[in-house]
Amino acid sequence: MTPRAPSVWQRALRQRSFMLGAVLTLLLLFAAGLSFVWTPWSPYEMDLPSKLQPPGAAHWLGTDAYGRDVASLLLVGARNSILVGVIAVGIGLGLGTALGLLAAARRGWVEEAIMRLADFTFAFPAILSAIMLTAVFGAGIVNSIIAIGIFNIPTFARVTRASANAVWAREYVLAARACGRSRWAITREHVLPNILPMLIVQATIQFALAILAEAALSYLGLGTQPPQPSWGRMLSEAQTLMFEAPLLAIWPGLAIALAVLGLNLLGDGLRDLLDPRLARSR
Repeated sequence: MTPRAPSVWQRALRQRSFMLGAVLTLLLLFAAGLSFVWTPWSPYEMDLPSKLQPPGAAHWLGTDAYGRDVASLLLVGARNSILVGVIAVGIGLGLGTALGLLAAARRGWVEEAIMRLADFTFAFPAILSAIMLTAVFGAGIVNSIIAIGIFNIPTFARVTRASANAVWAREYVLAARACGRSRWAITREHVLPNILPMLIVQATIQFALAILAEAALSYLGLGTQPPQPSWGRMLSEAQTLMFEAPLLAIWPGLAIALAVLGLNLLGDGLRDLLDPRLARSR
């Protein structure tokens, strides 16, 4: 009797990288969600007599140079990081996937034009795009989201086009074309469902990169603007106090590192779980 293949959940429990990434990602989401209903202190109120206090019972992670509670700033900063990541990755996923599917379905000059446009967009990374947008429209979180989203579009377009081309060469797709199915019907019914796992994995990776990009832009003063807390701006404000209060730089740096690590591990785990070849071998 042939043993039954393990379920997705059973394989997930065996994936240490997936489980660790899922735990870290859930902690990030929990911190962001908690900030909507509760924070130890108000992250917007300054208390100068209490500035630069070390961690203690009143302020678990201490206070910054303006007397604001660091734990509260980290919680609200997680919310802003997720907001930027979700919208920016959503922009890249929606537009990039559509362009990649179009390039794979039409081929010829359409594919060439889309890929060359993607190459051109790669010449303007998120930080450079944000600088240009800031020079025209001013600094802000909206411009950061637009810049990061634009940078994600060619990434998803390339991944989608490469994966879709592999599906278009499969026998069942060739059979569907021989039966007279249109290219758009084949794309909707066969190509997109088969490349969806790859897009999900890529989305988690781009989410991590979006958090890094948002932190870098906020560090440069181009991202989230005061009084909204941001992990990147917390690092920027802490750089002049490295010797007096080094923990002010450690906490946001640790938050960024754990968030990016969790999303990368989650992406690696999802890739292994959603790959049918690996599923059959385990």
